Amino acid sequence: MASSVELRRRFADALVREGAITRPEVAEAFAAVPREAFVAGGFHGRDGTWVAPDAGGFLDAVYVNDVLVTKVVDGRATSSSSQPSLMAAMIEALDLSPGTQVLEVGAGTGYNAALMSAAGARVTTVDVQPDVVERAEAALATISSTVDLRLGDGYEGWAAGAPYDRVIVTVGVAGVSPLWLDQLVPGGFVLAPVRHAGHHPVLRAARAGDGTVHAAGVCPAGFMSAAGPLSAVYAGAHPLGSGPLSPPTVSRPARFDPPLDVFRYHDMWFALGVWDSRTTYAQPPDSAGNGGCALLDETPGGGATIWPDGAVRGSGPHAVAFAETASGLIDRWVALGRPAVPAWQAPMALDGDLSQPIWVPRDWRLPGAGPAVA
Repeated sequence: MASSVELRRRFADALVREGAITRPEVAEAFAAVPREAFVAGGFHGRDGTWVAPDAGGFLDAVYVNDVLVTKVVDGRATSSSSQPSLMAAMIEALDLSPGTQVLEVGAGTGYNAALMSAAGARVTTVDVQPDVVERAEAALATISSTVDLRLGDGYEGWAAGAPYDRVIVTVGVAGVSPLWLDQLVPGGFVLAPVRHAGHHPVLRAARAGDGTVHAAGVCPAGFMSAAGPLSAVYAGAHPLGSGPLSPPTVSRPARFDPPLDVFRYHDMWFALGVWDSRTTYAQPPDSAGNGGCALLDETPGGGATIWPDGAVRGSGPHAVAFAETASGLIDRWVALGRPAVPAWQAPMALDGDLSQPIWVPRDWRLPGAGPAVA
C-alpha cells in the first residue's frame, strides 16, 4: 500500500500533467499538505456512501480529483473539501508570492487555506459554522499550520486582519460583499464563485481608482451556495433552477462531435446566460438528478434543455419557440468563436438586501465586441 507521502507526490504530479497546476510552488504545496488530515472523520463518497477513515482504500479515495463532502444537512451538502483541480486553478489565479496576505471566506475543511499557506501566503480564513471551524482548527493543528482561523460571518470579511492583498471565496455567492473590497489594499482583488445562470463561475472583482467595480471571468466552477445576504435574489437575476421539466415534444439534433467537455459546455452555458436571463439549471424527465443548462418557461415544466453535444429538447406549451431560441443562442456562441468564461468582462452594481448589499455583474461584454445583452 502506498504511503500518504507517495500518494501526495503522485497526485501533485498528475495535476501538473493535466494542466491544473502550472506553478512549482503550488505543486509543492499539494505534495506537502496531507489531504487526509482534513477529512479525518470520513466523508461522503460520490455515490453518497460514507467513507470511514478505517475503511480499506481510504487514502486512495482521498487522493482523487473530486469533491469530498464532509457535512450534509437535510440532504444538502454544507461543507466539503473542494475538487483539487479547481482549488489549484483558483490558487494560481491569486498570483501568490511569499508573504501575500489572503483572506479566505469559507474555511471548509481547512485544506485550501493550508495549501495557500504552504505556497507562501499569510492566510486568514473565516467560516460561520462553529462545528466546521472546530474541525478545521483540529486539522490545521495536526500539521502545525500558521493559518489564522476565525469564526465569523463571511459577508463581514475579517476587518481585524486587514488590509489583504487578495480575498478568495470558496462558497457560491450571488455577489461580492462591499466589505471584502474595503478590506483590500489598492490594486488587490476578490476571487469569488458568483452565481450565474444556475452555476457559480469564478470571477475576479476589483475596485478601480475612480471607485467603480468591475468583474472578469476566470473559470467555470460549481460550488455549494452560501446563506444570508450572500445568496440574495435581486431584480433581473436568473432563475435559481428547476426540477424536472415535462417530457420533451420538440428536438433539435446534436451538433458537436465529440460533445463539448465539461469546461467548454460551461463556457457555452455562461454565454447563453449572458444573452438570455431565463437560462439556469434544470433536469430533464427521469434524469436521476442529472441536469444541465436550460431556458425556463414561466409555465411549470416548460422550456428547453441544451446539452454538451448541442442537442436541444423543448418542453411545455411553448416548446417550439424555446427550442428555436436555444438553438439560436448556440449559433451565436459558435459564430463568436466559442468564447470561454475568461473572455467576458462586466461592470458591477450594488443590489440585493438594502441593509447588506452585494456587488453583482451587469451588462457582460466581450471586449471589442460591444454589449453582449440580447
